[in-house]
Amino acid sequence: MTRLLDRVRGTAQRFGLDVTRYPDPAAYESQLVRLIEEFEVDLVLDAGAYDGRYAGGLRRAGYRGRIVSFEPLDGARRRVERAAAQDDAWSVLPYALGEESGRAVLNVAGDGGAASSVLPMLPRYREAHPGSAYVARQPVEMRRLDELWEQVVAPGERVFLRLDVRGSESRALRGAGEHADDLTGLQLQTSFVPQYADGPLFAEALDFAQASLGLTLKSLVPGAADPRSGELLQCGLVLFRG
Repeated sequence: MTRLLDRVRGTAQRFGLDVTRYPDPAAYESQLVRLIEEFEVDLVLDAGAYDGRYAGGLRRAGYRGRIVSFEPLDGARRRVERAAAQDDAWSVLPYALGEESGRAVLNVAGDGGAASSVLPMLPRYREAHPGSAYVARQPVEMRRLDELWEQVVAPGERVFLRLDVRGSESRALRGAGEHADDLTGLQLQTSFVPQYADGPLFAEALDFAQASLGLTLKSLVPGAADPRSGELLQCGLVLFRG
């Protein structure tokens, strides 16, 4: 893991950043909220919200703007809805975001649904996290973000899009259409080794966000590791416009 983290840190340092392991999630959440405030974000779109822990972390760190969570998995969405029930600025929609609108089938992971994806899970991730193996399938409604944009975004709002959609991040971004250029900021999960069929790897995801969307890398967040070797498998990219 040390060599891999050194490579990640080297990439980040070319952009004037550093990468370390945060001692607890609150440290990262506080840093992210400072970036959100610096770029005057009004609305966070949280796609792949799971049980609402990401949005809840933003609230604990002081973000008071609007949040719209997208979670198609039935059990997980009920948990998000409970978390958002007393928050007038947090709403929940039952959609998966993708490149095409229509019905899709979500592969439900055995870890409570956290690693669920519409894509096949590859052996590398399943072997590292056997509890995440798929145990069921659920029909879901997939929507393009550009079709929902006027429903969820008010005129003039500055939008931060967070994508944790398990290998489908590039598809969800293509589904934003021309509104991808309206994003103030973006956070997406990316992998160092193949984990989901056709899911983009770190270099491809970073290049797309920078070269195609015109965003600038501001932070990297180490993610899941292989508990057997300590090898880092994924990380989050946090980018803003300008």
